[in-house]
Amino acid sequence: MIDSRTGSLAPYGERNERGMALALADINAVGTGDGDELEVLLEDDETSNQGGVNAAQKLVNQDEVPLLIGTVGSGASMAIHNSVTKEAGVVHISQNSTGAVLSTEPDLLRTSPSGAAKGAAIAEMVYEDGHESCAVTWINNDYRDSLSTVFEEEYEGDLRYIVPHEPEGSSYRGELSEMADTEADAWVFFTYADEVSVMVNQAFDAGYNEDVAYYGAESTIADSILENTEPGSQDGFKGITESAPEDQENYQSYQDQFEEEFDQEPTVWSAYTYDALHIAAIAIEAADEFTAEALTEVVRDVTRPDGEDVFTFEEAKAILDDGGSPSDLNYEGVSGPVDLDENGDPPGFYQIYTVEDHEYVFGDYLTT
Repeated sequence: MIDSRTGSLAPYGERNERGMALALADINAVGTGDGDELEVLLEDDETSNQGGVNAAQKLVNQDEVPLLIGTVGSGASMAIHNSVTKEAGVVHISQNSTGAVLSTEPDLLRTSPSGAAKGAAIAEMVYEDGHESCAVTWINNDYRDSLSTVFEEEYEGDLRYIVPHEPEGSSYRGELSEMADTEADAWVFFTYADEVSVMVNQAFDAGYNEDVAYYGAESTIADSILENTEPGSQDGFKGITESAPEDQENYQSYQDQFEEEFDQEPTVWSAYTYDALHIAAIAIEAADEFTAEALTEVVRDVTRPDGEDVFTFEEAKAILDDGGSPSDLNYEGVSGPVDLDENGDPPGFYQIYTVEDHEYVFGDYLTT
């Protein structure tokens, strides 16, 4: 598994590793057919495309893994796939990447949905909230493809500014000043935790937050953002984030485990990682041998809705032990249905959030 352990996506990587730890505990409590435990070799992508490629080369070429889970950033996942896993034939599942560009590589699977529908939903939300003009800033990497590009196409109001900013900047006062000059009703941030924290603080210092409404997506919600921004600096910030089916029994069980182990509520992002590990483990159990070729033949089948619903590795293993085939299984994840379509994408399940009194408040659900 490749995760973002350092760099601006590290807050998301940390929650992923908690989901990974719970998945490994649940899987290894049951045990595989040959009695071995599942082991995950974990590498850091350093929140960069090259860091991801370096990590993948180590795992694939030196450790000779037949299946790779990774990573968080869409650009890094694409770089890993195009430079390493595609040519090697290794099964590749991204645990967090939402960029629409991943859908162009059908063998690059993912447990988080494409952000294209989310970009359109945010555009509709901003306009229906009464904001007839807006300014958008997007981080200059592949993450923006499914958000700012779709937003630009779908927003019905006056889009007065849509300009990139560079990652890991220490100041974004220039971009913020340009956005303020547009006198737009709303500002939309398609960026990461470190970057939006700097922007929110600097906009607060300049008093911009008093005149405009803020919007964002899943990567502008993180505990580190609240920790690193001034109270009151982003009250009213509103966005759409991927969500989990909280009324589903297996999610509730996962939530209880997570809270007991880590003394905090889980996010859907850790659930995506939990599900990626389970798909991998079930595929390993279902395959004829532990090779990339054998795993490729079964990894999609174990998520198909025409199979019998299974919610745990133990349930899946029982069917396989009883002579069932991969197509007899339909793994229903703690993050919701993970039926991988012809593009390697699962369905989308979202929730609207706002920041109130410097805390995240979650509201209505959306399904795409």
